[in-house]
Amino acid sequence: MKKYLLSMSLAALLATSAFAQRVPAPSPAATVMQTIGVTDFTVKYSRPFIKGRKVFANESALAPYDQLWRTGANMATVFESSTEFTFGGKKVPAGKYALFSIPNGAAWTVILNKDYNQGGSDNYKESEDVARTTVVPTSNEYNEAFKIEIEPVTDSTAFLNLSWSSVNVPVPLAVSTESLTLTALNKAVAEKPEDVATLQSTAGYLLSKGKDLQVALSLADKAIGLKESFGALWTKAQILNKLGKTAEAIPVAQKALTVGAAAPDGAYNFYKPQVEKAIAEMQAKAAPVKEAVSTVKKKKK
Repeated sequence: MKKYLLSMSLAALLATSAFAQRVPAPSPAATVMQTIGVTDFTVKYSRPFIKGRKVFANESALAPYDQLWRTGANMATVFESSTEFTFGGKKVPAGKYALFSIPNGAAWTVILNKDYNQGGSDNYKESEDVARTTVVPTSNEYNEAFKIEIEPVTDSTAFLNLSWSSVNVPVPLAVSTESLTLTALNKAVAEKPEDVATLQSTAGYLLSKGKDLQVALSLADKAIGLKESFGALWTKAQILNKLGKTAEAIPVAQKALTVGAAAPDGAYNFYKPQVEKAIAEMQAKAAPVKEAVSTVKKKKK
């Protein structure tokens, strides 16, 4: 009988736990995700509220000057990057890190620490730091809740903004997007030399950067040889034009439109007006050259 009553009590306890009402956390959890180029950054943290208290001051109970702060609430804030990056100019390997800071009116010290799975800052060890940078705070619109944002963003840079009260601390972030992209594309071409999409995307990226255009042209030619498509032909036409071979580029661009019209897809429908405009511009560009060549030939006669 006692065993039965114990089992019933345990079942009631489990049922109560299973259907317990969720209540608001004093410092709600938040996640920031941002891609910079080909690098994914993720920040997981908790957002404390001011609630009439002082922050960033000598007597602050939340984030006092010249003392290590967890840069959030609850567990240590976790900062993660999918590739190598620079944090305030310091190189840091890809991975997860705890984000700490030491507030000060003149300049903050912002820290990345190897031990990302720690509660608050009680177990912090300076020997585990991978990067420390000094950042001058700026004035900001008032934020009642602590906030972390990654902006403004380019294809290789951004700022990690730590904002609370009327203070913002912008930490510079940077990644070697071009190098990372080229390394990945070259690897993909080496592993899949007959893959049309890989050849075309690599040629297109080199074209967009204006680098190794002869290599880009050979990749586009190889893609066309494997499968003649609107995308590959248009890429080749743009490469030829950029190489100064406009007269050669025009028929390739025209063929791209013909191939695209025969089997229209999203890419063709979107780029068709752009290609038509480019062809007109290339024809106007090539006409004076053609006339000049014709004039030279007549003089020689």
